[in-house]
Amino acid sequence: MNFIKYQHVERFGNEEVDNIELGVCHVFPKIDGTNGSVWLDGGKIKAGSRNRELSIEADNAGFDAAILDDDRINAYLSKHPEHRLYGEWLVPHSFKTYRDEAWRKFYIFDVCVDSADGVEVEYLPYSVYMPMLEEFGLDYIPLMAEVRNASFEQFIDMLEKNTFLVKDGLGAGEGIVIKNYSYKNKFGRTTWAKIVRSEFKEIHSKTMGSAIVNGDKMVEEEIVARFCTTAFIEKEFAKIANESGGWSSRYIPRLLSSVFYSLVSEESWNIVKEYKLPKINYKTLNALVIGKIKNEKRDIFE
Repeated sequence: MNFIKYQHVERFGNEEVDNIELGVCHVFPKIDGTNGSVWLDGGKIKAGSRNRELSIEADNAGFDAAILDDDRINAYLSKHPEHRLYGEWLVPHSFKTYRDEAWRKFYIFDVCVDSADGVEVEYLPYSVYMPMLEEFGLDYIPLMAEVRNASFEQFIDMLEKNTFLVKDGLGAGEGIVIKNYSYKNKFGRTTWAKIVRSEFKEIHSKTMGSAIVNGDKMVEEEIVARFCTTAFIEKEFAKIANESGGWSSRYIPRLLSSVFYSLVSEESWNIVKEYKLPKINYKTLNALVIGKIKNEKRDIFE
């Protein structure tokens, strides 16, 4: 087995992970260290960073040496020589508030087997690999939640609840990673999504041009909560069902676009008055509307 670079985890909302939230998603804490991988090659343990194979002479913050000295890793790979372990080697990076005992450990977040071509990997589900890691006492990133057809608001709520490894009283962790083991993007690739907490408000309030109202809520969040009500969504749903002689899942794209269109066309003047000529990012607003619909109409997405 040769070195295989770990996939790039895409920001939620990027086209690379479009619709990843449809179906069953597993949400994990994101921690801020350095990427590492471990595998067997000819019976010898090998370690890698994000971009290259490591050696004692070309180590990655002590990761290679630590792995070679870890009897648990050796025992695990002796039993599962076809597995490739990916994880985070927790050494000081930009996030500094982890507990003292958390540092310099390898927290596994994916277990893979090589694909038939030996170029890519196939991901084992959490429910499969977690007990295997437990058997050898290996450190891993635990599951936060398993959700079906999650809304954007649900992910943001989880973002604020990630306290994995963080010192008590110092707030939430770096972010979350969203995995859908049945998902392939429009390019045919298995890709995970992430939401990084430190970037979330900044990206949506500055880079994307949103305003912050009521302390820490984006104006788009306030608009959806205030105007995109259950009744508003049900009105558009009923209209489509009546015009079409009944409901079918093939009308879902129409429902998503109709609710957004009606919100913008019918409520813009009220929004202008309510929020004093706000700066609105319509891409963000659309994503939040879609999330609200999925949350309100869960049954039609199942």
